[in-house]
Amino acid sequence: MDTSLNHSDFDVSKERLMLDLRLIVADAEELLRASAGEVDEKVSVARQRIEEHLGSAKARLADAEAAMLEKTKAAAQTADEYVHENPWRAVGIAAAVGLVLGMLISRGR
Repeated sequence: MDTSLNHSDFDVSKERLMLDLRLIVADAEELLRASAGEVDEKVSVARQRIEEHLGSAKARLADAEAAMLEKTKAAAQTADEYVHENPWRAVGIAAAVGLVLGMLISRGR
């Protein structure tokens, strides 16, 4: 169970990272729009580099989202197969978890 908690924490961290990357991409796009009228050579070179990096960052972000979606689907498929192969064990585990949660909730009152 400890492993699943660590895996869950990892998934949350990945989601936060992807959200941060989306915000960075949006900010970079806004910066590019704001500096569109600048004609200085240094600004032009910087804009070009930002556009190149922004394009590759968007592609990597899309790839990461697709990979995370595939892993989520695979985990759901594995859980579904386990429940179909071991229905009584799955019912027993669910009942035990429900019992423990019920005891914890009733203690809190």
